[in-house]
Amino acid sequence: MKNLNSIATLLFVILMGIGIGIALTFSIDLSSNESRGILIGFFVLAFLVASSTKVANQWDRAVILRLGKYYTLRGPGIFFIIPIIDTIPFWIDIRVISTSFKAEKTLTKDTVPVDVDAVLFWKVVDPQKASMDVADYYSAISWASQTALRDVIGKTMLADMLEGRDKISVLLRTIIDERTEPWGINVISVEVKDVLIPQGLEAAMSMQAQAERERQARVILGDSERQIAEMFNEASKSYADNPTAFHLRAMNMLYEGLKTNATIVVVPSTAVETMQLGGLMSTVALTKELENEKKVAKLTPKPRKSQSIGE
Repeated sequence: MKNLNSIATLLFVILMGIGIGIALTFSIDLSSNESRGILIGFFVLAFLVASSTKVANQWDRAVILRLGKYYTLRGPGIFFIIPIIDTIPFWIDIRVISTSFKAEKTLTKDTVPVDVDAVLFWKVVDPQKASMDVADYYSAISWASQTALRDVIGKTMLADMLEGRDKISVLLRTIIDERTEPWGINVISVEVKDVLIPQGLEAAMSMQAQAERERQARVILGDSERQIAEMFNEASKSYADNPTAFHLRAMNMLYEGLKTNATIVVVPSTAVETMQLGGLMSTVALTKELENEKKVAKLTPKPRKSQSIGE
């Protein structure tokens, strides 16, 4: 308890020891009337000194009332009060305090029920106002924070709430600070931890995001095909006035196709006549010749690497 401290206990023990020592000097028997009077007097004195001695921690401020009226603040460190006349009803903590609060099933501006969790960081800057102007500033701050959060949610769209948590935090800090300033309390910051939406709406938003990504992918694919078509169109113009280059390109494409592992290549007869390959039999002969080249290449032994003299 704040009313009891080690220094007060030490003073009480010291005074009682002095009283016992003085009582022994007057009479060896402590049960005599003189010794009893001395002991009672020192006991009362020790009790009053111990009751008037207080110690406040570095982060504490003691609110002192004298005969029921506000007198002063004391702390940190050791201080003294007048017993019975002075009382300490409140010890105010001036450190930064965190308070969590939330709003459940609160409708947004577009009528979507959400659950929002937030944390408030605040401190007492005027202990006199915090103790005299509000009965329980802890509960008052908690209720003020919840009502402010509900007001902000009701004026905000769901999309803005999910994307702009920083803006909501700043707005909450401003509103709560205006309400708690008359109580001697300063709001340092407000942090929105989480925004929970119904599971059905969450699934619908996930499907919407997936559909949007698919649409973007199709748009990108269509644009790529358009660019490829434009490039083919530009390439075809270079062959329009040069039949020889076109024939060479067609023959090169046929040759590349025959070089693969495929044994059958279907080529329209009109294309063969256009490339002037000498008819279908010539194309078949060209295919067989390429196959023979492949077989010879497989059967031909590869030259071994020459070994060094040292080996």
